[in-house]
Amino acid sequence: MKKRQKDFDDYRPSGVHYKRSFGDIMISVITYIVYSIFAFVCVYPFYYIFINSISSNQLSERGKVIFVPLEVHFTNYMSVMKLEGLFDAAKISLARTAIGTIVVVFTSAFLGYMFTSKNMWGRKFWFRFIAATMYFNAGIIPLYITMTNIKLTNNFWIYILPTAISPFYMILCKTFIEATPGELREAALIDGAGTLTIFFRIMLPVIKPILATVAIFTAVSQWNSFQDTLIYITDKKLNTLQFVLYQYITQSSSIKALLNGSSSSANIAASMAKMQTATSVRMTVTIVVVTPILLVYPFFQKYFTKGIMIGAVKG
Repeated sequence: MKKRQKDFDDYRPSGVHYKRSFGDIMISVITYIVYSIFAFVCVYPFYYIFINSISSNQLSERGKVIFVPLEVHFTNYMSVMKLEGLFDAAKISLARTAIGTIVVVFTSAFLGYMFTSKNMWGRKFWFRFIAATMYFNAGIIPLYITMTNIKLTNNFWIYILPTAISPFYMILCKTFIEATPGELREAALIDGAGTLTIFFRIMLPVIKPILATVAIFTAVSQWNSFQDTLIYITDKKLNTLQFVLYQYITQSSSIKALLNGSSSSANIAASMAKMQTATSVRMTVTIVVVTPILLVYPFFQKYFTKGIMIGAVKG
């Protein structure tokens, strides 16, 4: 509230004094209350999962952990790290996220740049042809048959190639590039720069905000995806972390018995509160899977708002 008053003081004419009315104060109070509630609703589910993952497993199973962790311990995380295939799945998820994000960002930026060039052959036709794929889909069965025929099932590249070109992100990049000064490209053309030179040396540095926006959307989508693994992959070596999470959640009761069985009798006798339950397995694995992608946001946040606003509104 003080910051808003200071901002107003910076812009008001000198010598003019402004006293905030009761209505202004009430609007500010209501705004803070509404946004605080909204922030709480967004944050609480993740907080709830976290405190249940570090609380007594027996209390968590009975629904006693609501706002404050009880009988804190970190045994769940040490036990979950012993689950078979977790680290291999993490490697696959990291690889598909990194490679998939780079590919989508590059193709979206390059196609968006090319579709702003008036010299591109069939520019309007190809743009509409790619954009049409946003609205039409053949369905899962024809797509599965196609992927099988081109030998992409049980292949790591099934995670990358089918989503290599995103019409939505391409349109965002195209709109952003159209908002940049055309004189930059014209000056480069006069100096003899070619298409690729202009793209890599001039346009890419200029459109960093929209690239960061596309990158964070793509990274989250790639990291959270598990349906493609469920449909196209039978080789356990290619399972992703989200698919492993899906399996662990649906089979949490049997995994609970496995983890408890691997513990020594001395450890079990030492603390019954640390015995694994179906709830503790679900909560802990969820935190392990979700946390890495949350670390991506701070690096892209300064570009995010500017990129999505300028890329979505022309002019």
